[in-house]
Amino acid sequence: MSTTPPPPTRSAGIRAGAAEHPADGGPSGWLRALGPRGRRAFGGAFGGYALDSYDYFTLPLTMVALAAYFGLDSGQTGLLTTVTLVVSAVGGALAGVLADRVGRVRALLLTVITYAVFTVACGFAPNYETLLVFRALQGLGFGGEWAVGAILVAEYASSRHRGRTLGAVQSAWAAGWALAVIVYTLVFSVTGDDLAWRVMFWTGALPALLVVWLRRSVHDAPEAAAARVRDPGKGSFTAIFRPRTADGPGLMRTTLFASLLSTGVQGGYYTLATWVPTYLKDERELSVVGTGGYLTFLISGAFLGYLTGGFLTDLLGRRRNIWLFALLSAVCILAYADIPRGADTLLLVLGFPLGFCMSAIFSGFGSYLSELYPTAVRGAGQGFTYNTGRAVGAVFPTTVGFLADGWGVGGALVFGAIGYGIAALALLGLPETRGKELA
Repeated sequence: MSTTPPPPTRSAGIRAGAAEHPADGGPSGWLRALGPRGRRAFGGAFGGYALDSYDYFTLPLTMVALAAYFGLDSGQTGLLTTVTLVVSAVGGALAGVLADRVGRVRALLLTVITYAVFTVACGFAPNYETLLVFRALQGLGFGGEWAVGAILVAEYASSRHRGRTLGAVQSAWAAGWALAVIVYTLVFSVTGDDLAWRVMFWTGALPALLVVWLRRSVHDAPEAAAARVRDPGKGSFTAIFRPRTADGPGLMRTTLFASLLSTGVQGGYYTLATWVPTYLKDERELSVVGTGGYLTFLISGAFLGYLTGGFLTDLLGRRRNIWLFALLSAVCILAYADIPRGADTLLLVLGFPLGFCMSAIFSGFGSYLSELYPTAVRGAGQGFTYNTGRAVGAVFPTTVGFLADGWGVGGALVFGAIGYGIAALALLGLPETRGKELA
């Protein structure tokens, strides 16, 4: 694939890659404002993130079958998620630096290939230890995909529409989650559990189709490509930890607080994403079809939450949107875990606001983290902070796993609410960035 960026098509003074009518409003104004190349970049990032989500959720959805097949306790199954998220911090940080050095699209290709290959490999695991290794290696690609894809689209989006544009990219996570639930319901309905979990992992080969399209159709935003030519090799971890000096403000404070923000939000989110399927199937004693039905409400809320949160992050600002949904997410977790046994209708209905709030808080992340860093180190900054949050936040699902033996999964889920409190506190050390141009 050629690394030469396509020539700008706009006149001087207007960002290359923008549409002919960047001020277009309406529900789809953000999409028109991207322009043709930006829309192809959006399609690539959306598809990559949806399939990233699909490959991730093969584990939570098959966790009960895996535990039975290998004879695992709750702590061991929780460790499968934790190792994925911890290694994803390494993969995400490396992918971010790579995106700064060789380009966003090339880095995106490598992340998609990595998570697809090792998801399929999980389906061939002969024992728990091998599965743990394959899941860790899957985390290398899983960690980098979102950060690279979000940067790719953010650099095409105008400041006016960036929040809702990146919120739409985030909604791909719900789309991939929904696809995983559909496939899970079909596979586990027609195949015995001992084979079904392997089949679920083998379907992780789907991203290979996306790779072909990415290679042919998607290019870096011209300004980002030009910055890489002017400052080759600038992406580095050293730059994002540079302290304040007489020559400039430095980025250390930003990096530390952004990492803490990411830790809180993702600690809460992955607690729910990992353990709700087990909670529904084991403690609420729902069937495979019943679990899929309840997750449909949760995922529907998540999809609308991403889109709504994207709109609100442009309307209210990045920080206010995160503050609002950190509070609402914590309240929803406490309410969901406290639903009495037998109140299955309430459990079904409350899944919608739970999915809505825990997803809406993510909608501002793509735009916010992109705006916190200059172009030369945007990949390194966003890749490191987002995925460090994943790694440290991974302690939450494992803690729930160990607490579940004594408290039950439902009782242990309240631990996720602590994560949202951490996120709210982290915002005190970060600026508002709404309206910032990325040129």
